[in-house]
Amino acid sequence: MPGPDDSPPAEPPQPNANDRPVRRPPLRLIERPRIAFKGWSRLSGKIRVVDRGKERQLMVHGEVLSVYPLDGNWTRVRREYWWKALAFIELPRRPSALLIGLGGGTQIHLLHRLTSPRQITVIERDPVIVRVATEWFGLDQVGKLEIVCDDAESAIVGLGRAGRRFDYVMEDVTYADEPDVALPKLLAMVPLVTPRGSLVINRHRHGDPKPMARTLRLYFREVKIRRVRRTGENTLICCSRPLLNRAADA
Repeated sequence: MPGPDDSPPAEPPQPNANDRPVRRPPLRLIERPRIAFKGWSRLSGKIRVVDRGKERQLMVHGEVLSVYPLDGNWTRVRREYWWKALAFIELPRRPSALLIGLGGGTQIHLLHRLTSPRQITVIERDPVIVRVATEWFGLDQVGKLEIVCDDAESAIVGLGRAGRRFDYVMEDVTYADEPDVALPKLLAMVPLVTPRGSLVINRHRHGDPKPMARTLRLYFREVKIRRVRRTGENTLICCSRPLLNRAADA
């Protein structure tokens, strides 16, 4: 009798006419980040400009403060708070805008793409940030831009005394402050908002925005809380149409 090793070899499977070769998805080339600039500031600490594929990022202490599409495609920013802050409110066609905190100027570019601003004023305390934003984030290509290089509280007082008013005020510097620290600073901005204008406040999602929103409802006809996206870290408090008597007392 044949032993276990004497059995005939198995025939190879016959090809099926319906079988198609399996196509593997092409491997994606992961581009390594490129540091375009690195520096240090006495006010802000470590500053980096990092290119990641088609996007340039301003990083301060490892946090992304601004983005700038190197290919000019701003639609990738639609999901981020810079875009949402403009989308959640009603802006006039030619708004005057005050941005408190410059970063790399992401919202300056968006304002020019979504509206036709007649004036943009920025308060930024750090001259190094101003220089980096101008040299690396295309601010030399935008229209009329006024930069007040001072701390926010002093600059706001100065603008108020000068009778300046803005259709859109974006506050982006008390992001992680405790409410009792942030609120007095925010109330000082109320008189700077035009009667039909808006104040938008960027807050970290870990803080409860509801108590702050309740106080702000004493100063604005409409106050809404908007979460930017489910996995994001930003919550926006959108305040529109200041109550003029309250604004004067703020």
